[in-house]
Order: sequence, then C-alpha cells, then structure tokens
Amino acid sequence: MASEDQGITIGDISGSNNAVAAGNNASAESHVHHGPGVPSDEETRQLLAAVRKLRQDLALVNSTGQTVALGQALADTETEITSTGQAGPTRRQRLRELLTDSQALVTFLSSAGALAGLLGR
Repeated sequence: MASEDQGITIGDISGSNNAVAAGNNASAESHVHHGPGVPSDEETRQLLAAVRKLRQDLALVNSTGQTVALGQALADTETEITSTGQAGPTRRQRLRELLTDSQALVTFLSSAGALAGLLGR
C-alpha cells in the first residue's frame, strides 16, 4: 500500500533565525548569515553613523534644492554602506561636493562638519 507524500513547503525566511522540522526522525538546522552590509572597519562605521546623524539633522532645516540633493545623496550612501559594507570613492566624492556646495549648512549643523571631516580622510 503506497502512501501519498503530503510534503511541506516553506517560503523565504531569510533575514531571520528559524529552524523547522516535521515528521518522524526529523531534524532541523539553523544557519545565520550576516551579509556584506555590516561595515567592515571602524572608519566605515563612523561614516555610517555620521551619515545617519546628518540625515536626522537635515529634517530640522528648511528644504531647499541643496538640502534635498544632500538628503538624497546621504540616503544613497546609507543604502550603499548597509548593502555592500562600504561607501565607494564615487559616492564619497559626491558627498564632498554637496557638502562644499552647502557651506552655510555645514557651518550651521555640527553633524555636517563631522561628516565632512570623515570624508576628508
């Protein structure tokens, strides 16, 4: 007498720490993988913190073309760091240019000055 295989289907559970087992003598393994989005060095961690701080501070000032462009560049930089673990030279150069163009903002917000200092390394 043949029995029908009921089967179990599990969708994508990435980003979590789960283990699933079913049936007689079943076992489960759980593997955690931390992707490349973890900054690999202290300088990149400091850069990410400075980018996030300036993004928060930008919300406190009146929106202009310059602040919108800077905010978008900061968001793109944060995404790049969290997805690849680093901010590439082109991204860093773009931030330097936007901060230079926004000198009044840089002097007004200490977080902008902190980021500019980290980009100058």
